[in-house]
Amino acid sequence: MEKHPTVHELFDITGKVFLVAGGGRDLGKDMAVALAEAGATGVITSRNESLAKATAGEITGATGKEVLGLPLNAAHENEVERVYKAVIEHFGRIDILVNGVGGGALQQTSARFEESPLEAWEGMHQLNLHTSFLLCKHAAALMKKQGSGVIINIASIAGVIGRDRRVYPEGMAPQSISYASAKSAVIGFSRDLAAYLGPYGVRVNTISPGGFQRNQPAAFIEAYSNKVPLGRMGKDGVDLKGAVLFLASDASSYVTGHNLVVDGGFTIWQ
Repeated sequence: MEKHPTVHELFDITGKVFLVAGGGRDLGKDMAVALAEAGATGVITSRNESLAKATAGEITGATGKEVLGLPLNAAHENEVERVYKAVIEHFGRIDILVNGVGGGALQQTSARFEESPLEAWEGMHQLNLHTSFLLCKHAAALMKKQGSGVIINIASIAGVIGRDRRVYPEGMAPQSISYASAKSAVIGFSRDLAAYLGPYGVRVNTISPGGFQRNQPAAFIEAYSNKVPLGRMGKDGVDLKGAVLFLASDASSYVTGHNLVVDGGFTIWQ
């Protein structure tokens, strides 16, 4: 009788090497912790070098796995190249790229779309989309040579549905349309990159998180949670770890080009 791997073996990534770009805090940190807890070693990056090194040391101390912290502004290709060079020189290969660079912090100067400056639109796409291109471009070159690898880009439910801005209390900046545009583009980019890299044994997927509770105004948390079938916002340290491990491991060996939505059901409830 043919022996098949156990479920524990499918989720075990011992010996794998990861790069979690944007892994210094919040969801990026959670994903790096998950990969290290499952047996992998690797590198996390942040534009803040001291934060990257401190978080890497924290993860190593908690998991016993070697994790390096490196500075990276992923909008600059020379810095992306430098980080990949460091990963290969230190670990010899790269098996998992988690691209957590991005965010919606670059808000437009006005809540009115028709008053949005072009510079804000371009900045949001550079932060979320152009960085994905550069990180994936250099990962793809290395993974094609290896004949294996996993790329996980972090998008958002903003790239899947429109946003009801009535949940934002007065004084809280709503999500910008440029952010939705950029995250939607990340999903489409990842899908076709999966089609391109599939013949080389490289899988590409996205994760689209919903809103995570992180010191927002109480009125927003309540209004948002009322739109979620599970009745709450996401929890740091808990709700994204299983998703990233699934896509990074052989448990998802037949999954590519997929957008895994982790939102408590927010996008299904109307």
